[in-house]
Amino acid sequence: MNFENLIYEVDDHLAIITINRPKKLNALNKETIQELHDAFAEADADEDIGVIILTGSGEKAFVAGADISEFADFEEEEGALLARKGQKILFDFIENLSTPVIAAINGFALGGGLELAMAAHIRIASHNARMGLPETSLGLIPGYGGTQRLPQLVGKGRAFEMIMTAGMIDADQAFQSGLVNHVTSQEELMALAEKIAGKILNNSGVAIATAIQAVNAGFKPGVNGYDAEIEGFGASFATEDFKEGTTAFLEKRKPEFPGK
Repeated sequence: MNFENLIYEVDDHLAIITINRPKKLNALNKETIQELHDAFAEADADEDIGVIILTGSGEKAFVAGADISEFADFEEEEGALLARKGQKILFDFIENLSTPVIAAINGFALGGGLELAMAAHIRIASHNARMGLPETSLGLIPGYGGTQRLPQLVGKGRAFEMIMTAGMIDADQAFQSGLVNHVTSQEELMALAEKIAGKILNNSGVAIATAIQAVNAGFKPGVNGYDAEIEGFGASFATEDFKEGTTAFLEKRKPEFPGK
């Protein structure tokens, strides 16, 4: 597929999606959100791809926020539709993807940019990264899942402070609060993302997809995450990956998962 605002690359079993709007600090507009959906859908459907890395172009920004010019004159119904559609086609879509997603935060991740990173399964950041949800300074609240995912990751109190003050935190603060898994230099950011991806690729993609479903189930209203885990655990026994994994363990060799 050809993209106007993204760079889509495949390296062995790894897909790298780079948001490429450097003059706009990679801000999200409608076209970019749709292209991101299409790129993630393509990567997830490719059986040869086991991990997706998401990052931004340049050295200043991962995603500096949403493109405010697109909704500055919206009314109430238009605003609600914008949030509902965006959550459905991109943010919730990424969170529930079968293929694990690593967000490599290479600079500013603000508003929709931080919400995009939080939808990923793993987050790493460069030392120059700055993160925040500044929507209240515009008379808004986060609309792409920020009020839900941020408390899950950093706790209710820290989330309230970040949202109410509209302030930014640096990479070390993000690490200390559990918002990101690792912090490294900008030069080593993609290498670290690929190293983590390599460790993931050593394991069963089928089991990982099931684990994603089970973990997410625990955060859904009215869903018993323990029941989802039990069902997923039981279903694993019917997979070829389980047979290969246990056989390889008993034979003391590296497994070669068929992905079934």
